[in-house]
Amino acid sequence: MNRKTSIIDGRECFISDSVHPQYILVQTLGNHERGIFDRTAERLADACDVPFVLAAFQVFDWDLDLTPWHDDAINRKPEVGTQTGETLRYVTESLLPALEAEYGKLPVILGGYSLGGLFALWSSSQTDLFSAIAAASPSLWIRDWLDFAKDHPVKAGKVYLSLGDREEQVKNRAIKRVGDCVRGEYELLKVQLGSENCTLAWNPGGHFQDEDKRLASAFTWCINALKDHSKG
Repeated sequence: MNRKTSIIDGRECFISDSVHPQYILVQTLGNHERGIFDRTAERLADACDVPFVLAAFQVFDWDLDLTPWHDDAINRKPEVGTQTGETLRYVTESLLPALEAEYGKLPVILGGYSLGGLFALWSSSQTDLFSAIAAASPSLWIRDWLDFAKDHPVKAGKVYLSLGDREEQVKNRAIKRVGDCVRGEYELLKVQLGSENCTLAWNPGGHFQDEDKRLASAFTWCINALKDHSKG
């Protein structure tokens, strides 16, 4: 895998690629993700038998850029919940055209961890540009998520969900909802996509654990699911 850093339309992007990639993988690049990007790419390269390009785009403000609507439990700043559309426009109108100009038009997998996973799922309800969604430990405890998901189904064909088996074992009443919300999302996806096109994986531990491993597993499942679908 080759590693480079580029500035694409004002945002720093980490890019790891191989020769003749068959898939474009896109993820968020928050400050806490900078130190694990290379490990995520290495785990993916070890697990996948097809070439890919992994591109992570800079997130300026984790809550502001990735929260689809306001929820005081996430952040009390009134502007949080107003910027996510602009983040998605960056992905669809700046990042993807730049990547496709270099690598060609390929199936795109959008993924992320925590709020990045929430952003990926929400984005897939807004556009059909993504072939698969890799949502690792997504923050689906956001207010009214399941109501939104019922009325705004994902447009991707494949969806991976995961959660740590201790993530719902917390004192915070809002975050405690995450287990039920992820289970509810999985049930919705089985109806919307079919059980063969989605999965829910349980990982040992809490939320702040094995982020690179969990995200790499999410992307790997999506690649394999798309590859198997193309064979069928």
